[in-house]
Amino acid sequence: MREFVVVGHEAPTTPEFSLDDLPGAGRLDILARCVTSAFCLSHDLREDVRVRLVLADEYVVRFEGSELRHLHPDERSAASLIRGALAARDGAIGAMEANPSPGVYVGKGDFAGTVQDLAESATLVELHAEGDPVADLDPPTDPAFVLSDHREFTDAEAETLAAAADHRVSVGPEALHADHAVTVAHNYLDTDGFASYGDSSRF
Repeated sequence: MREFVVVGHEAPTTPEFSLDDLPGAGRLDILARCVTSAFCLSHDLREDVRVRLVLADEYVVRFEGSELRHLHPDERSAASLIRGALAARDGAIGAMEANPSPGVYVGKGDFAGTVQDLAESATLVELHAEGDPVADLDPPTDPAFVLSDHREFTDAEAETLAAAADHRVSVGPEALHADHAVTVAHNYLDTDGFASYGDSSRF
């Protein structure tokens, strides 16, 4: 299983936002692109992937690739699923999540709790432009990559990651958009650490 946790610092926590202005909805466009980058292949979806979006440290929207339906390779499609999840947020009671559509869950949660939960079950990898080169790290088993949106991690989030993360890595010499970093992380795992590309006839 591959997991990605993306923090949306200014993301909406209610469904009252327009799909026609995702940048104006707390840069929800970034989170939506991270979702499509995490799951979408050419004419297929990755089933061995889980994505958690931490929205304003209040809700966590979870996507399960093995169950996911109605996701297409455009940010509006992903944003629509996020909006549907937020519309069902009142059904999340205590630790119980609501499940408004196949493969999409929403529950109350924050960054610290999400990181602590993952640290118990996965190899936690912070993606950061100032981290060590990812090419120097052997691909971990069951990795969970944690990354931020257009803003840096807050001091509290950085402290949480410093205490919990197994690795802090960069996916390249230049700072990338979050969704591009997700794509590179997939390629790093798909190629066993950039070492094997299998059938070179494929794009």
